[in-house]
Amino acid sequence: MPRILAPFRFAAIATIALGLIAAPAHAGSDTATGAQPFATFVPAPDGKPHRIDYSIWSYALSQLVISMGPSIRKKPVEPDTTIGTRMQMGHNSLYRLEGSMVAFSFMDEAVIDSFAEYRRELEGLADTLDIQSLPRNEQLAYWLNLHNVAMVEQVAKAWPIRQPHEIEIDGTPLNEARFIRVEGVALSPRDIRERIVFANWRDPRVIYGFWRGEIGGPAMQRVAFDGRNVGDQLERAAREFVNSMRGTEKRGGTLHVSALYSEAAPYYFPDFDVGLRAHLAQYASSETQEMIAQTDHIDASLAERDIADLAGGARTNSFFASGRVGRGITQLLAARAAKFEYIERKGLRSGTVTFSNIDLPGDPAGKGEVE
Repeated sequence: MPRILAPFRFAAIATIALGLIAAPAHAGSDTATGAQPFATFVPAPDGKPHRIDYSIWSYALSQLVISMGPSIRKKPVEPDTTIGTRMQMGHNSLYRLEGSMVAFSFMDEAVIDSFAEYRRELEGLADTLDIQSLPRNEQLAYWLNLHNVAMVEQVAKAWPIRQPHEIEIDGTPLNEARFIRVEGVALSPRDIRERIVFANWRDPRVIYGFWRGEIGGPAMQRVAFDGRNVGDQLERAAREFVNSMRGTEKRGGTLHVSALYSEAAPYYFPDFDVGLRAHLAQYASSETQEMIAQTDHIDASLAERDIADLAGGARTNSFFASGRVGRGITQLLAARAAKFEYIERKGLRSGTVTFSNIDLPGDPAGKGEVE
């Protein structure tokens, strides 16, 4: 039985709430799908309301992920350096008060092992049910959660590390390493993003569901993606990222945007400048819209490779430590508290009100589906 957070133990990792689908005939074979293994993952919903329960993953996220709140587009105050040195504890990223942080320093070996076990159980679901036959939103939630579980697992194994892009599995960079196996097909995190989701979903909001381990990327959410409201979840993630400094920034007449938009451009923004401006306009606040309107050129140059980790990817300095809450964590949480005090003092919005996607009589079929 998996252990997400010691001493808690859980028996069922991903349960089917409404029925089971027969195991696919091609499960367990790399060659069964021929020369194009990714074609097997093209969505083919069967119309039945099957649902996967990710409540265990949601529980883990609620315990391990700290939201840093909405961007206020202000440079953080530089943290104190260690006494008598120029050494700075914890984070120094311009974006450290945006998105969310994962508490990797609090994970022991049992917790890390539980992530690997959970990832394997999610993979194994495809040997019990046909992922492609699920409703499209259920499929999307599955791929987003599997990708993010696998990323947390590998970053946790490599921790302490400052930059996740340096992680390798058997000599292959993490992003390209095919350590995930679904229906007998070996997949990398990049394969899931580009060759499965980007290739089969037309809605660019999916960009914001994938956690890369880096401060500069979309934030890890504090609840698992759920097929019942994945569209709403991606909507909130899009608004947070678009209106953050790591998503968009004006410098002179140039709109600097995240480098992730360039990666997704072949799928969603073939006419990059026009297409991306139209996309950003859907989620931009009035302040961000004004900023975008004052630019005449787009440069996908924003990137921050530092780890989205509460401790900044470094072990606690024992001189300042109190348990595992070292000086770097203490400073970051203090800066976070000061930011929320500023938001409250200025009367800025710091939260969202969410209405569930409730089905009502007369609603069209597929309402709320992410295309």
